[in-house]
Amino acid sequence: MGKVSYEESRQKRVEENKKRLEDLNLIHLSQSLKNLSPKSSPMKVWKPRTVEKKMVAVRRSARVAKSPAPVYVEVHLPRLASPRKTYGVVRGNYGVATEEERAYTIEKAEKLVAKLEEEGYPTVIRPMLPSHVTGCFWLGLPSDFCRTSLPNNDATITLVDEEGDEYPTVYLPRKTGLSGGWRGFAMAHELVDGDNVIFQVISHSIFKVYIIRRRDDVALEE
Repeated sequence: MGKVSYEESRQKRVEENKKRLEDLNLIHLSQSLKNLSPKSSPMKVWKPRTVEKKMVAVRRSARVAKSPAPVYVEVHLPRLASPRKTYGVVRGNYGVATEEERAYTIEKAEKLVAKLEEEGYPTVIRPMLPSHVTGCFWLGLPSDFCRTSLPNNDATITLVDEEGDEYPTVYLPRKTGLSGGWRGFAMAHELVDGDNVIFQVISHSIFKVYIIRRRDDVALEE
């Protein structure tokens, strides 16, 4: 009897709850939400894009279209040799001076200096080396000679050869030597290794220059 009463009471509560849900319209709302839920879409398969190729006529101007087609001919041009840079003038077949040649020219230079010093002008001998007559063309002078006979500042010193021709050069006291202009003098007089150059200081800006040249057939003379 108690069991029947319990079932009846439970069924009664279910009916009451169902009626409340209907009064609140919750059953229809739940059903509407189910209908709006997203459905799983099938996976898309990637396919390569195909481009349709078409033959298109190229538009040409009327002037070009009427002109005959150009004819290209292969032409072989002669190869031009680039000029080679010359760093010095070599007199004859002179190469590096021998010790005998150097001694010969120095002896002749010292004899000339002995005569020039009688004129009372400062004089110095510079035996030529490869660096003086080729490559860098730099002529260093004795520091004592520069200190006593040459300007203290950068200056232009004119070299006057035995023919009276003048060659301006740049003197650098910090380096005690001749820079710009010396190359032109050395090349114009075809100086080579072993020659001796005598500088006679006529004034602070003028050098009288004498050249004692070496020779192949060395013969010591008085």
